[in-house]
Amino acid sequence: MSNYLWIPAAACLLWAAGCARKEEKEAEPIAPVQVEAVRTAPVRRLVDADAVLYPINQSNISPKVSAPVQKFLVNRGDHVQAGQLLAVLENRDLVAAAAANKAQVDQAEANLRSTADATVPEAVVKAQTDVQSDQEQYDAAQKVLESRQKLLREGALARKLVDDAAVQFAQAKAQLETAREHLRTLQSVGKQAQIQGAQAQVETARAQYQSAQAQVGYTEVRSLISGTVADRPLYPGDIASAGTPMITIVDTSKVVARANVPQKEAAAIRVGDPATIKLTDGTAEVPGKVTVVSPATDPSSTTLQVWVQADNPGGRLKPGASAHATIVTAVIPDAVVAPAQAILPGEEGGSMVMTVSAGNIAHQKKVEVGVTDGDKVQILSGVSPGERVITVGGVGLDDNSKVRIVQPGEKDEEK
Repeated sequence: MSNYLWIPAAACLLWAAGCARKEEKEAEPIAPVQVEAVRTAPVRRLVDADAVLYPINQSNISPKVSAPVQKFLVNRGDHVQAGQLLAVLENRDLVAAAAANKAQVDQAEANLRSTADATVPEAVVKAQTDVQSDQEQYDAAQKVLESRQKLLREGALARKLVDDAAVQFAQAKAQLETAREHLRTLQSVGKQAQIQGAQAQVETARAQYQSAQAQVGYTEVRSLISGTVADRPLYPGDIASAGTPMITIVDTSKVVARANVPQKEAAAIRVGDPATIKLTDGTAEVPGKVTVVSPATDPSSTTLQVWVQADNPGGRLKPGASAHATIVTAVIPDAVVAPAQAILPGEEGGSMVMTVSAGNIAHQKKVEVGVTDGDKVQILSGVSPGERVITVGGVGLDDNSKVRIVQPGEKDEEK
């Protein structure tokens, strides 16, 4: 009788244990997750680098003469235009020297006029007299020769006397030509040389005067560019030394971010590539473009310097500030992309995602990723457009786990 009673009791115990296991299984929590569909979209190939900002132009203005500063017309922070007078140096001694040189110019010009308008010198007068005397001797010798030749033809004179007259005529002719040439030389070359000498004196005096004027002009310090006064280390009365900067002007209407980019990444960068410059504190971000790609690699760092230029309205970007440059080297138009937060580290290296199939079952899938563009990651293989990937709640989730899809902001606990 007792054996029959034992069998129902054992059955009751087995039924109770099964119910407990069923309740335990049903009590297992279902992980809440957020999902997003894989899609096709354009993605940019980016190169990121830290950079330092520089002004588009800078001028360290140095005087050409050493002199005390008489007065400054600008202060630090003032905006100036190209050619604007910034400071004046003491120049009274230079002004006096210029006035003395101007007097020398006037004197030299007066001497030139006197030389050009002067009467014929005594040497010229004597030469003219010699020409007149020799002309008279030539005329007389010619008449004697013609008279004796006539008498010779009539037979009234000996041949020897005719020959003597011919010799005297030839000598008179040669002497006359010599006198005429001497006069021409005195009248042209001699006088011209005197005028040229006077002109040379005028040019020398003018050159000295121009040099003195330039020295006076150097005491007026003017800006070479338009911009802002960034530094002015001297004060009125201080000695401004030639060749030493006394005022620094920077043009911050545009800025240049100079970044050192690893050689491998820099190989894809081209002048004209679009880029952005962002301050490291996140307070400002402006668009720009690449203007310089250094042709040489820095041997110590194996990097190339790349310049990104951008407009700087309002001067928000300050030279010397640290910034971050992002350069777009290419655009892939129809890439398969997934949210960056969906990419998880793989168990054996690489990357993986958690997809959600029909029935809300999670599956681990290994993926090959390409470029990252902000919150988008290019997927080269592993998933296809349209598949749902877990963006929140996938960390630590087992393969083939049951999940519950929730929307952003929805409470995680089951209702």
